[in-house]
Amino acid sequence: MKSDKKPTAPEKAALICEFADDMKAERIERLDVHDKTAMMDYMIVCTGTSDTHVNAIAERVAEKLRDLGIKPLRTPKSSMADGWVLYDYGDVVFHVMLEEKRQYYDLETLWRTMQPDPNLID
Repeated sequence: MKSDKKPTAPEKAALICEFADDMKAERIERLDVHDKTAMMDYMIVCTGTSDTHVNAIAERVAEKLRDLGIKPLRTPKSSMADGWVLYDYGDVVFHVMLEEKRQYYDLETLWRTMQPDPNLID
């Protein structure tokens, strides 16, 4: 069911988390980064147990969002993950990763420890 009302960034982030949870994504993290970058407001990071699971999570979340009229700014070039799929929804960026990739890149620590940009603080 499509709506004329465009969802806010927090609403979009909540939907992504809900849909990823429905697909049994693990360790779903919602990071509020609005005061650290002008590129996005939220980053969602979650884990899949295999490349097949990573792809299934990413594709199902994208499909459910499309059903609501929410389309990514860009989509992955390949439908086959190499342990990491990223969807950019503008104000929300969604990452689905294998545990090994997630531990290696450790996006959560990077973004949590980053200092707020004084030019972005209200």
